[in-house]
Amino acid sequence: MFSLSGYEYFLGFLLLCSLIPLLALTASKLVRPSRRGPERRTTYESGMEPIGGAWIQFNIRYYMFALVFVIFDVETVFLYPWAVAFHRLGLLAFIEALIFIAILIVGLVYAWRKGALEWS
Repeated sequence: MFSLSGYEYFLGFLLLCSLIPLLALTASKLVRPSRRGPERRTTYESGMEPIGGAWIQFNIRYYMFALVFVIFDVETVFLYPWAVAFHRLGLLAFIEALIFIAILIVGLVYAWRKGALEWS
């Protein structure tokens, strides 16, 4: 028989995290006004009437900044568990983490040289 001893708190936390969005969506559906009218179908843009079409092209620099941010954000996600378990992992894990950080630094230098970090 498959047993998950020691995971009761995790299962409770997972159940609670799944129920909170469902409760919030249900409560908002019960509280919201249900009238449909022409004002409800209009576009809302910070209290101002929208000007022009929605299909405009953005500069590629926005996407480059976003990609560089995502890369280094994912880096921190991978380094947190390593930092928590650092005292149990030993020297080999430390060397692996240094190699991982070195690869990220090479990527940062590459993005810097290509001009991906310049906004002008």
